[in-house]
Amino acid sequence: MFHLDVNRFIEEKSLFFQKDKILVALSGGADSVALLRVLLALGYTCEAAHCNFHLRGKESDRDENFVRGLCNELNILLHVVHFDTQTYATKHRISIEMAAREMRYEWFEKLRQECDASVIAVAHHRDDSVETFLLNLIRGTGINGLKGIAPLNGHIVRPLLNASRQDILQYLEHLHQDYVTDSTNLQDEYMRNKIRLNILPMLGELNPSVSESIAETANRLAETSLVYNKEMAEAKNRVIKRNGNNLKAIHVERLLTEVAPASLLFEILYPLGFKPLQIKDIFHSLSGQPGKRFISPEWEAVRDREYLLLQTRTIESTTDPTPQLCIKTLDLSDDFIIPKEKDVACLDADKVISPLIIRKWQKGDKFVPFGMTGKKNVSDYLTDRKFSLFEKENQYVVCSDEKIIWLVGERSDNRFRITNTTKRVMIIRLQKER
Repeated sequence: MFHLDVNRFIEEKSLFFQKDKILVALSGGADSVALLRVLLALGYTCEAAHCNFHLRGKESDRDENFVRGLCNELNILLHVVHFDTQTYATKHRISIEMAAREMRYEWFEKLRQECDASVIAVAHHRDDSVETFLLNLIRGTGINGLKGIAPLNGHIVRPLLNASRQDILQYLEHLHQDYVTDSTNLQDEYMRNKIRLNILPMLGELNPSVSESIAETANRLAETSLVYNKEMAEAKNRVIKRNGNNLKAIHVERLLTEVAPASLLFEILYPLGFKPLQIKDIFHSLSGQPGKRFISPEWEAVRDREYLLLQTRTIESTTDPTPQLCIKTLDLSDDFIIPKEKDVACLDADKVISPLIIRKWQKGDKFVPFGMTGKKNVSDYLTDRKFSLFEKENQYVVCSDEKIIWLVGERSDNRFRITNTTKRVMIIRLQKER
């Protein structure tokens, strides 16, 4: 019996308990109607939540009216929300599908708290999980993308995940229960619909039990992933050096000595938005010359000397990003003590020609590092200081009459140092961000 199988799955996965209140996501389609009916048959206390996304005109209103009638017939409290999905998608620059997902789950969680429900039950079933498996396989994914849909994710539960679409339809037929059909599910414009309407039936001709076989494989991979993720987490700790929230560095030599370096690199980079083919190219670049750069929507990766550097990409501000300097000039007194901080330059004011210019260093720039007598390329100095490529890109210099007087935060030019003949001192201090 359908309801006994569902109850067994709920208990096996510890999705919720008899005393819990269940908030059921009710679209009016066969799956969600079956979910509500079976939970009521099993004796659970339920409330229903329906979203009208206003994407299908009269059909959206038809769904809402059906749901209202059903809940009234079953004496179930119904919550309804209306969304301007198109406006939300445009404002957030995301797809209609993603907009609908974000809005409904945000509302579900808010409603769950307001009505004191323990969980939010959604009607994903085994065929949905198989479609997700194939969808991720086609797009390219790691082992975590081949687990199908999880039965439990925070407060989201999926009691029908062990049932097929056919099981659900037969259950509704047995109850003589009506439902509505979303006409967009019958169109193969979207990839998921292509899988449902074309690919799975074709695979079914090769193996009538293809959905069960894929679902069983996904279940085994879900268990395998527990071991896999544990090992990957430990390996990440061995190879990743963290420098704040927006910069990571992967130690290349340590990465390459891991048992599965390509897979480890994939697990690090894929969550950051890098595509599988990109990650493959990045892996091959590790044995090449430094300097190659790769871009994802939010991150950039560059092969440096010992590390693969990862840095978040920032949208350029319309305001001047140049570091702010505080400049003071004073007469040199006997009790003057030269500051030792790296963020302060102390120079002979009479050797400096105004106006001063602050800019990023450029190829070919030279200066005389404090304490030395000969000129040195800024690029060589930064390399000797083991600056990463990202750090080099963000290095500024202060110039006087086209001569560098200070490598900001690093070293002043020896030609402008304070000597026994100095009468006035110029102090340049790098202002800290607040």
